[in-house]
Amino acid sequence: MQLKNLAPIPELYVSYDSAQKLKVEAADLTSWDLTPRQICDLELLMNGGFNPLKGFLSEEDYNSVVDDMRLADGTLWPMPITLDVSEKFAETIELGQDIALRDQEGVILGTMTVTDKWTPDKPKEAEKVFGADDDAHPAVYYLHNAAGSVYLGGPVTGIQQPVHYDFRARRDTPNELRAYFRKLGWHRVVAFQTRNPLHRAHQELTFRAAKEAQANLLIHPIVGMTKPGDVDHFTRVRCYEAVLDKYPSSTTSMSLLNLAMRMAGPREAVWHGLIRKNHGCTHFIVGRDHAGPGKNSAGDDFYGPYDAQELFKKHEQEIGIEMVPFKHMVYVQERAQYEPADEIEDGVTVLNISGTELRRRLAEGLEIPEWFSFPEVVTELRRTRPPRSQQGFTVFFTGFSGSGKSTIANAVMVKLMEMGGRPVTLLDGDIVRKNLSSELGFSKEHRDLNIRRIGFVASEITKNGGIAICAPIAPYANTRRAVREDIEAHGAFVEIHVATSIEECERRDRKGLYKLAREGKIKEFTGISDPYDVPEKPELRLDTENTDVDNCAHQVILKLESMGLIAA
Repeated sequence: MQLKNLAPIPELYVSYDSAQKLKVEAADLTSWDLTPRQICDLELLMNGGFNPLKGFLSEEDYNSVVDDMRLADGTLWPMPITLDVSEKFAETIELGQDIALRDQEGVILGTMTVTDKWTPDKPKEAEKVFGADDDAHPAVYYLHNAAGSVYLGGPVTGIQQPVHYDFRARRDTPNELRAYFRKLGWHRVVAFQTRNPLHRAHQELTFRAAKEAQANLLIHPIVGMTKPGDVDHFTRVRCYEAVLDKYPSSTTSMSLLNLAMRMAGPREAVWHGLIRKNHGCTHFIVGRDHAGPGKNSAGDDFYGPYDAQELFKKHEQEIGIEMVPFKHMVYVQERAQYEPADEIEDGVTVLNISGTELRRRLAEGLEIPEWFSFPEVVTELRRTRPPRSQQGFTVFFTGFSGSGKSTIANAVMVKLMEMGGRPVTLLDGDIVRKNLSSELGFSKEHRDLNIRRIGFVASEITKNGGIAICAPIAPYANTRRAVREDIEAHGAFVEIHVATSIEECERRDRKGLYKLAREGKIKEFTGISDPYDVPEKPELRLDTENTDVDNCAHQVILKLESMGLIAA
């Protein structure tokens, strides 16, 4: 008898011949260029990872998922999978129209028949799906600041898979994994979901979970989109491959999942369970604070540590996959082994290193003990994350026109060049306007675009081990946050608010701009006719009114030393 979890599941791809024909026809259709998140979603729609979905959600399904975690027909599905587009694009689309879905190189991956078009209630979606309309949550921030304002829904026809040039042998569709399990005779498979490198505690935990469930183990890490600031997937996969040798090869396998995580805690755990069931797994490890995004704006965790396990348990039958609760494993020094924290008697020495402590040790080049992680994993992490004093970073000055940003930035640049060791690049507002953004005006949209360009260049400098010093006005908090996220993927972002008052800047008015703004000759001038969002938590705030430039620059250098970015 064929086990249900190993039988093939429906995909949305058409046959090879039909795909060739469709490609030609689709060339004349109106096209939507997919965002990285939408490419992840489309791949899992087409290959059956999001079964039973047949496309992007209709408005009725979307409302039902947001309100009740169910499709309109009552099927359990906790996450809205929507095609968000710009208002401008949505205006060109009629209901019933077919559109081509293209990747970022313009390759057609599939087509979609648009059956629904609506403007969602985003604050409600944030409250219901993520538990709070709070921008500190990465998915809520994405919803309000990156996602399009109109949603399109409708069935998808798959033409071809997105192309991945990395780790191709490790990427499997649900049906490829099911066939692999059939071939090996694996009837019980426990999946381990991870977006972090694996250390010894994870190995011990997965060993125990597989043993408890009397199942084979599938290490199923996410390589699509995770949380901003996570270790990049190239480094993580090299770490996983280094650890695979520690597992018995006959009972353990690894496959990569191209999922765009939402960090939605309890709902995400249920979603992960459904996806793993589609991939042929029978058991799933759900961790403490599973897929939690960290702290909210008030400094508290978004979700309780066991909320995800409780919601999963409640729907376990319907998901069709058994939960293996994650045990918090700690190292007992006297017995030189890992044990579940809740089974340890008093009086023994328990050793533990938190994620924050691990990052600190990596940043400062300190020892990472062998009881905590495998030397092979530490070596991989050190290759990508050398000590902070050898990494690239960005110093980002923000403040009113005439506040002294450029003058202080120049002084800091000279001091850093005097120290030597890393190339230093100054991206001053005026210099960038001349060389990189000469065609841009001063509308909000153009100013945002200018700052994003500065951020892009700074992130490339940072990624390659250099120091970028930026000194634009950068009036909008959202744009500064987006730049911070881009740069923190590669190194440190040090925001410095040059807090000179508008009165003092106007008194200085070296370029005569404030006078022109007061006379109405310059429209949308920051501080006069356009707002400036004061940074809430910059790494440093400088008062320039009673301090000379050298002292201000010295404060910046001291800050960089205290953060470990330059050797003291």
